[in-house]
Amino acid sequence: MRPPVNRAMRTLDRAFFRRQIPIAAARIANNKDISSFRHRLQKSEDAFVMERLSSIRPDPNAEIAQKGQKCLLLRPGLKVDDPSTWSPTIQELVEQTKIKIIPYNLELDYDYWTYYDIISSVLPEDELDEIPSGFNVAGHIAHLNLRDHSLPYKHLIAQVILDKNPQIKTVINKIQNVGEENEYRTFAYEVLAGPDDLNVEIKEEECIFRFDYSKVYWNSRLNTEHHRLTELFKEGEAVCDVMAGVGPFAVPAGKKNAFVWANDLNPDSYSYLVDAIQRNKVWNFVQAFNEDGREFIRTATARLYAENSSRTVTLGEKPIKRMSKSVVKEANSPIPPAKVLHQPKTFSHFVMNLPATAITFLPSFIGLYSSLFPDYSTSSSNHPDLPLPMIHVHTFGLKPENKRDDNTEEEIRICEEVSKQLGTDIKRTDPEVIIHDVRDVAPKKRMFCASFRLPEEVAWRKV
Repeated sequence: MRPPVNRAMRTLDRAFFRRQIPIAAARIANNKDISSFRHRLQKSEDAFVMERLSSIRPDPNAEIAQKGQKCLLLRPGLKVDDPSTWSPTIQELVEQTKIKIIPYNLELDYDYWTYYDIISSVLPEDELDEIPSGFNVAGHIAHLNLRDHSLPYKHLIAQVILDKNPQIKTVINKIQNVGEENEYRTFAYEVLAGPDDLNVEIKEEECIFRFDYSKVYWNSRLNTEHHRLTELFKEGEAVCDVMAGVGPFAVPAGKKNAFVWANDLNPDSYSYLVDAIQRNKVWNFVQAFNEDGREFIRTATARLYAENSSRTVTLGEKPIKRMSKSVVKEANSPIPPAKVLHQPKTFSHFVMNLPATAITFLPSFIGLYSSLFPDYSTSSSNHPDLPLPMIHVHTFGLKPENKRDDNTEEEIRICEEVSKQLGTDIKRTDPEVIIHDVRDVAPKKRMFCASFRLPEEVAWRKV
């Protein structure tokens, strides 16, 4: 039950994938018996079972079909003219004249076959273990990252993706590595199918984002990571999103009433971030910046601490509706006082989602607090008692080759690199040090998030 094979195909020919499969069917004398007979034939394993295909069909005889009569498709191998292939259940129903075994030509065409079915019928046999199957989806765009051996089939692959995914309108292929050729994490691409329209609208965490996919960085596969980190932020905390992009961490955090200072070096990302703040009505909590991330870590910390009048947000209560006399008492009860949130003077979290290089930004945290107090002596131990923030820095590592998928070696290496950047010992065994396995980005490459509390001696070190 596989589609026809043509490994020389380079341009999609949908008609080629039409085929007829001769099988048998049970003509049902009375349509009222269809349900019960189907149950019996399924139990006896005589019914035709195929994914996405109904076993109940109009009778192949046009005159009989016009009367509304149906038939039940039967398993391959059951032959119309050979009762020895019939099960006892089939023989009993035939003898009782409740069914008649008839020939049936099952027609399957391009619309029936899946993406995997079609592609596995055209790619060379030695490449079937690496069928391009994973792609990022951003709004109406499917974003491929094809390997060299798949490039001769790129337009065919793209067209099949377009056909088999109704929500996809445009298919593109990346022709550069994100984060290596461009500091904004944008990439050169080619359109393989559909219009060259990369303006998308995406909903994530009940927030709407609109942007030109070619001008900013977005990865829908990080939605779980966006949710995971955002869940760590508490109402009223201050969060510094150093490489915010268009706001997938910042805007949902603002919806949770966290005060977010969101920054991105890319002017286009900054513009779309401002749009997302307005579109999702989180302007009371989220501020956008367009600065260098290394400098922003220090300047944002200084500006937040030095603000004379801290930002204050009053959360109003919804008025009680007077719907009937039965709720008059409730409606006239005193309205509880509104909650007032004051922006803190220090950040509780720093988010650094730039896995290719973010870990090299860590030296900016050295002396983060001592720079706020120039008169503070290195030998002094009575410096202000400022809360130490959690740092969440994303980075790439190797995917373990062991079958247990044990990340221990990479976790040790990441802690060593963090320690090197900060000039102190970050211990993997520290309860506040967590190396989270985010996702695989390539067969041997994995994305991690190292979370740790900024050490006191780093924050107050004289620089």
